[in-house]
Amino acid sequence: MAAAGKPPSLGPKDLYLIVYNAACCLGWAYVLALGIPSLLASVAASDASLLDALKNAGSELYFATPATAGWSDESIPSLQFVLTVVQSAAILEIVHAMVGLVRSPVFVTTLQVGSRIVALHMVNASPRAQSQWGAALMILSWALVEVPRYLFYVTAIVTGDATKGTPFPLFWLRYSLFAVLYPSGISGELSVFINASKCDVFLGLLGEGYETLLYSYAMMFPVIYAPGALPMILNMAGNRKKAFKKRFARPPPPPRGLVWPVTETKANGEEVRSSTPTAKEILAAAIGAVNPDLAEKVRSEKKWRFGYVKHLVNMVEAQCKSPEDALKVANAGLNKAYTMFQFVSKDGKTTTSFASAMSATNDTKFHTGYVKGEVEAPRDKKLEIAYKGRQISGDELKAQVKKWVDYGTIEPSAGEAILKCADNPGWLDLSDRYFVLLGAGSAMGPFEVLMQLGANVVAIDLDRPQIWKRLVERARNSSGSLTFPMTKENRKCANYDEVYACSGCNLFTETPLIRDWLVDLYPGKPFVVGSYAYLNGALHVQVSLAMDAICRDLCERRKGSTSLAYLCTPTDLHLIPKEAHDAALANYKDFSKRPFCMLMKLLGGKKFLRKNVCDPVDGVGGEFYYVNGISVAQGPNYAMAKRMQHWRAVIARSKGNIVSSNVAPSTSTASVVQNRTFAWAYEGMPYFTPYEIFAPETSKSVMIAILFHDLNNPKSVANPKTTLANPNQLFSYGSFHGGVWRCAYTIDSIGESSVLLYFSRVAAPYALALGGLGIAFGAKYFGVV
Repeated sequence: MAAAGKPPSLGPKDLYLIVYNAACCLGWAYVLALGIPSLLASVAASDASLLDALKNAGSELYFATPATAGWSDESIPSLQFVLTVVQSAAILEIVHAMVGLVRSPVFVTTLQVGSRIVALHMVNASPRAQSQWGAALMILSWALVEVPRYLFYVTAIVTGDATKGTPFPLFWLRYSLFAVLYPSGISGELSVFINASKCDVFLGLLGEGYETLLYSYAMMFPVIYAPGALPMILNMAGNRKKAFKKRFARPPPPPRGLVWPVTETKANGEEVRSSTPTAKEILAAAIGAVNPDLAEKVRSEKKWRFGYVKHLVNMVEAQCKSPEDALKVANAGLNKAYTMFQFVSKDGKTTTSFASAMSATNDTKFHTGYVKGEVEAPRDKKLEIAYKGRQISGDELKAQVKKWVDYGTIEPSAGEAILKCADNPGWLDLSDRYFVLLGAGSAMGPFEVLMQLGANVVAIDLDRPQIWKRLVERARNSSGSLTFPMTKENRKCANYDEVYACSGCNLFTETPLIRDWLVDLYPGKPFVVGSYAYLNGALHVQVSLAMDAICRDLCERRKGSTSLAYLCTPTDLHLIPKEAHDAALANYKDFSKRPFCMLMKLLGGKKFLRKNVCDPVDGVGGEFYYVNGISVAQGPNYAMAKRMQHWRAVIARSKGNIVSSNVAPSTSTASVVQNRTFAWAYEGMPYFTPYEIFAPETSKSVMIAILFHDLNNPKSVANPKTTLANPNQLFSYGSFHGGVWRCAYTIDSIGESSVLLYFSRVAAPYALALGGLGIAFGAKYFGVV
């Protein structure tokens, strides 16, 4: 946001976009200025009823001129001419998205603009479509939406803040008019398509013999619109909710605890803590430990938001050169993060580096809360996996694991780990093991599964009473135990409500205190420390670094009794087995011949359906294969947060700690599917073999089984005594990736195709119904029935 009283500096790109949006706004305003007076004048001059007068006036609106609007005797520029120019100019919006001038999704922009261009072509080419009320409904709906939309964009660029810098009336119109004007505009477009399909002039555009082709072309769009209209309107409703929430959000609290460093101080004294310069320096430091030239390329990257991936690829390839290089990169990256990130005291008066804050001595201490479950532990424990609404175990579980492995949804090593856990029920005896859950209430955390098995859980989560009410009540209704930090002695709490109010902590502001409490807790007992907390955007990096500091110090101060557990994301860069690489190549050869994939490749070029096969990298120990599963849409902060966890995992393992760090599958958690685009993509992804999207219950069940295997099987790669050619091969095993590693195409390039597949499936009943009607009418027409 711009500093108070100082407008943002505008570059050539901004000036161009201002001119473009202002010109479009004026063009659509001209359409309204001709259309509305012409409509009113026609209604006023009519002797018919109001409804009939509106219909008649609407059928004439397409032909409006300055003369019909009462401005002058001139007939130009006509509404038809300006409408054609200003709507055709919207094609530039596709170009803007493609070249990165704006951050709009190319696929969605193409669909929206393309449908308008088709409707414009039909109304221009069909006298019948022009002279009916639906044309007026379409034109006025478009214009009434576009005038405030383009004006909104102009003010957003000028003020530098689309959310809070735009005048509220304009903001409200931008995000509210769609509720009325989208349905009316779609209705008008449908009337144009249908009337064009009945217009002899339109059907004869290509000459005799092509009438059927043009009829099918015109009627194809009502079929597409039927299933697509409602999701589009719902998506806009979702955007409206987000925009209003953001506009009226409370101002961010002053920086406290672990924070991004100050990267700029504005003229008014406002401190800016941008994540981009810091993230670039951390990655540059990491890769610079083995290749200074690549570090300079990171620092000189101009388009970090969309250009960060290639630098992560360079880093992973550099780590493959030798085990020593892999560890140098990891240590340099984390050391840089500790020195760059800052820690602000609770009163805001003292700011130090995060490294200094974690080295300081603290007088404040947490008290310890404890709850013992009231349910008797089951005598016979067996591994059960929640799958499609059922709990499967025994032979049924083994058969399902075999299906996943054979199909390529999971790696054989993951299947083997689950089967070994099923065959060793003693591994489920957790009575003498303590699981420290950083982010105990996380959607992907194993808290629920551990409680079911009667584990000893040490929970770290926010100091929110509702969180602790849920966790404590679940622990009481189990055979396990729950230990947690408190700001007051447990025995001094009058009731459970007071316990909830005094429980919890903050990973950002109390990182050193949490570390101190855990270091002294249950001396000599084996700890499994799981990093499960997740936040959006830049906060994810902060919470990952906070968890890392705790994991680092527990490994150092509780030597020999601390193991680490991570859930890797499939949307990352990982070393993979050669078999996974070969499977992806085989799938590519198959899918690249399919008509749908050929069409999407033709439409999307290098953006859609990119080959999911990378050349191997030579290094000490042989050739190393990797998969680039990064989704650019998730952003560089997400990639940095997960990379920090990778770095700590290989460092801790090199120092003798057991580290279970396995890839979890794409999971339909609430935070993911609330984004409708992701939800739609998840529905279409299974078309691409061997994808399967899992429910959270399944993901948590299988990942805890693989964790138990890593903790108990001395031959597991999690055990530091197991030899690896490169430390990053830790992530090659036990992968329950859901199909990402063996799919023909990268996960970042199948999103649009998956959404289209989903909507084509939704539209299938409508298409069949329309086809049936067509056959029936044809049979009737030709006298068959």
